[in-house]
Amino acid sequence: MIPRYQAVIFAVLLLASVGMGVALWQLREHAHQRLLAGEDSAPTQAPEVAPADQATLLVANDSDGSLLTQEHSLPLPADAGSRARVLLGKLLDLYAAPEATHPVAGGAGAVAQVFLLPVPQAAAQPGETHPVAAPDAQQTSPQLAVVNLTGSFAASHPSGIQAEMLTILSICGTLHANLPRVTQVRFLVDGQPRSTLAGHADLTRTYLAGDAAPQP
Repeated sequence: MIPRYQAVIFAVLLLASVGMGVALWQLREHAHQRLLAGEDSAPTQAPEVAPADQATLLVANDSDGSLLTQEHSLPLPADAGSRARVLLGKLLDLYAAPEATHPVAGGAGAVAQVFLLPVPQAAAQPGETHPVAAPDAQQTSPQLAVVNLTGSFAASHPSGIQAEMLTILSICGTLHANLPRVTQVRFLVDGQPRSTLAGHADLTRTYLAGDAAPQP
C-alpha cells in the first residue's frame, strides 16, 4: 500500500504538470493567432540616427595628382572623434568605388579608430613656465588627430609615392576642412607605428593638416 504522504506528493506533481501543460498550450495558441493575424513584433519606430549634415571631402585624383573638394550630406555624430571616423569612412568608400579617381580598396572599414588629442606644447626651458589655458581657450585649442588604419588596408594600398601621399593628404585635408581644430595628423596601422604606408609615404612623421589644400 502506498503511504499517504507519497500519494499527496504524486497528486501535487500531477496537478503541477497538468497546469504547466495547459499554460504552454495557451502560449502556443496565442503565438499562432498572432502569426495568423500578421502582427509585427518589430519596433514601431526606427532607431535614432545622427542628423544629416554638410561635409567637405578632399578627394584625390590620380590623373593629375590633385585634391578636389566635394560636398556630401552625411549623418554626422556630435562627438568629434566619431565624426572624424564617419568622414574618413565616406572618403575611403569613394576610393573603393568602381569609378574612383583614386582607386584604393578597403572602404570605411579601413579606419579602425580616430583619436583627437591636444597638440603637445613645446617643452619648457629651465626657468620658463607655460601659462595655464583658460577654459574657453581649451575649446578652441589645436588638436592632433591619430588615425588608426587597418593592416589589410595598408597591405592592399597601391605602392608609389604619389598614390600614397594622395591618400595621406586627402585624409589630412578632409579632417581639417570639417574639424578646423585638427592641425596635425599622425598615422598608426593596427594600433602600431609603421614606417611607410605601402613602401614610400612616411608614417613616422606628423603631418600638418593645413598643408593639404585643395586645388583651385
